[in-house]
Amino acid sequence: MTAVNAPAGVADVPSGLPARVPTPEPGDPRLARLALNQRTTANWSLREAIDGCVAAGIPSLGVWREPLAEVGVEVGARWIREAGLRVSSVCRGGFFTSADPDERRRAYEENLRALDETAALDAAALVLVPGGLPEGDRDIRGARSRAAEAVAELAPHAAARGVRLAIEPMHPIYAADRGVVSTLEQALDIAEPHDPDVVGVVVDTFHVWWEPGVLDQIARAGDRIYSYQVCDWITPLPPDALLSRGMVGDGHIDFATLTAAVAATGYDGDVEVEIFNADVWAAPGDETVATMARRYIELVEPHLSPRITP
Repeated sequence: MTAVNAPAGVADVPSGLPARVPTPEPGDPRLARLALNQRTTANWSLREAIDGCVAAGIPSLGVWREPLAEVGVEVGARWIREAGLRVSSVCRGGFFTSADPDERRRAYEENLRALDETAALDAAALVLVPGGLPEGDRDIRGARSRAAEAVAELAPHAAARGVRLAIEPMHPIYAADRGVVSTLEQALDIAEPHDPDVVGVVVDTFHVWWEPGVLDQIARAGDRIYSYQVCDWITPLPPDALLSRGMVGDGHIDFATLTAAVAATGYDGDVEVEIFNADVWAAPGDETVATMARRYIELVEPHLSPRITP
């Protein structure tokens, strides 16, 4: 089914400007690889996110552990399965840079629980956010080494559960508080000693668009790309830098070039829209999803390779 003309007055979120392309209808083949990350519609419960995906024809959902915990893993997995949705990722594991043995043990145990949840959802990957500098610590190389050690410790448990670990490099603006792994190159350095079917990376446009040599690093990643996440880098940055992820097309990122580079590796998985933005969150969820779908078919989907089916 193809797109229909957008009704007069349809506006994009959060800009309020007229929609640039018609909204794709459910069944439009261009939506076949689109995934909604739950944080994009942060005010929706898991049930609402599932229903919103079905209503919009979006076949895949990136699940966050907190709303999943509100209903329980068994119930959430059943809802998703009955809706016919894929799970593009589970967010999140990681946060294992502490030097304190007790805190490291707690992080390890929490990550084992995250592995179990990811397996129960049959998700494509568990996203690992490495964590920032421990309080009072200025040794970023040491923290990065501890993150690498933690990945190595988790890898055999992930393999035993059939779960893939996706290390997410984060823009250096977050190095102090949540992500000491700042580049795709660094993430691949951590991943490469491990089985490519067990440890890989997230390519998130927001975090890597600026990286010198990013196209070479995407090519290097190859089949270790477990997740492709998209949103835009908008300026000026809001006071809370965490909420600076913009709607695709509202900022400065070259989606055509990055998407083509990811596609050239043979990546044929879902493309997950993950937005942290107060103005987006204030909008009705269905309007956010409609804008997301329009921007995706305009700016991202044309540069993807077709999904490979058995």
